[in-house]
Amino acid sequence: VAVMLLGVLLFNQQSAVALYPLVLGAVSIVASIIGTFAVKSRAGNVERALYQGLIVSGALAALAFIPITYWMMKGLTFSSGGGAAPHWWKYYLCALIGIGVTACLFVITDYFTSTRFAPVRSTARASQTGHATNIIQGLAQGYQSTAPPAIVIALGILGAWKLAGGGTTHGIYGIGVAVMAQLSLTGLIVALDAFGPITDNAGGIAEMADLPEEVRDVTDPLDAVGNTTKAVTKGYAIGSAALAALVLFNAFDNELVQSGKHPDFSIGNPAVLIGLLVGGLMVYLFASLAMEAVGRAGGAVVEEVRRQFREKPGIMEGTERPEYGAAVGLVTRAAQREMILPSLIPIIIPFIVGLISIEALGGLLIGVIVVGLFVAISMTSGGGAWDNAKKLIEDGAYGGKGSEAHAAAVTGDTVGDPYKDTAGPAINPMIKVTNIVALLIIPIIT
Repeated sequence: VAVMLLGVLLFNQQSAVALYPLVLGAVSIVASIIGTFAVKSRAGNVERALYQGLIVSGALAALAFIPITYWMMKGLTFSSGGGAAPHWWKYYLCALIGIGVTACLFVITDYFTSTRFAPVRSTARASQTGHATNIIQGLAQGYQSTAPPAIVIALGILGAWKLAGGGTTHGIYGIGVAVMAQLSLTGLIVALDAFGPITDNAGGIAEMADLPEEVRDVTDPLDAVGNTTKAVTKGYAIGSAALAALVLFNAFDNELVQSGKHPDFSIGNPAVLIGLLVGGLMVYLFASLAMEAVGRAGGAVVEEVRRQFREKPGIMEGTERPEYGAAVGLVTRAAQREMILPSLIPIIIPFIVGLISIEALGGLLIGVIVVGLFVAISMTSGGGAWDNAKKLIEDGAYGGKGSEAHAAAVTGDTVGDPYKDTAGPAINPMIKVTNIVALLIIPIIT
């Protein structure tokens, strides 16, 4: 929506630029459907089969963008000051940049979370010397995993901004086109994300039902691939959130100008610097509360299980049935109750800061985007590395199941699960909600 609004403000051909992002998305849906037929399972290479569909969808979308961009973006003129807009093929290149950034984020996250590459193997190897070294190595890999995506996103922003003519409006529209192209492949990426929980639950059912070992021999490799696809799709979501938030920030700035305000968002303004600090604080506070929520809920489940073992000794002998509903109900209630406070952070803090200073609110938005990007990527990639390090050891590496290395890897996986499945992914919507709240409160704070 921000891209559509920005296009309407910039160009005379308002209907064309308003529909352009929607048409990109519509064509990509068709490309994603066709891409699903390219997913052919091959024994021993499940990951390649899954990514094959994404590659086909991306290639088809890139080809379809050519006539669409030519038809809708040819001969555009700027509404303010007149003059011709950049050539249509430059906007097409902006769209290609969006697809290229997606591809790069997939490759990078796959490298840091797959059992085939050094980061996961080094985390598994570190498990040989104890629990602490496993945690240290996992944290280090998570931090390292932030550098390549940040470079790719920065280059993507620079390329799209330059191609669209630069400036705080024309260049931002180019970035918006790149974001729309990036988000256009969401359909197939959501399918990849769903693969992980399905294989994880299949493995859990096989273990609880005491199915033959050969069943686990099938589900365990699928679970490892599922962990990678979950991390990869979360990396994509976080990267797209950062780019989308940049466009939303520009929409926030334009709305302020339209309302007669001309805020100074330069770094030399103390209010902006304060906002940057508050924005960074929000991310860490949100992540800490999410992690604490998982810890408290997990502790409550442990206490409930222990209670049932005490009161129903026949559970271990198979003569009494556990109270499954009690544990499930406890987790459900805890999940809803514990997230009340974290969910208020991106709503209340921007509102309070906006009432005090518009410049500080602008700084807050940038702080949330920058800090949120790094924290979220480090959490999702680091958590994926911990999880797959355990899978690698369970497959026989470094002593296999029951070894000291396996015990250390289980500890790392226990830490990694709330990292990659709770706090890390939740930062993505938090970034977007913060920016949307800032847009919505403009009539109140001006």
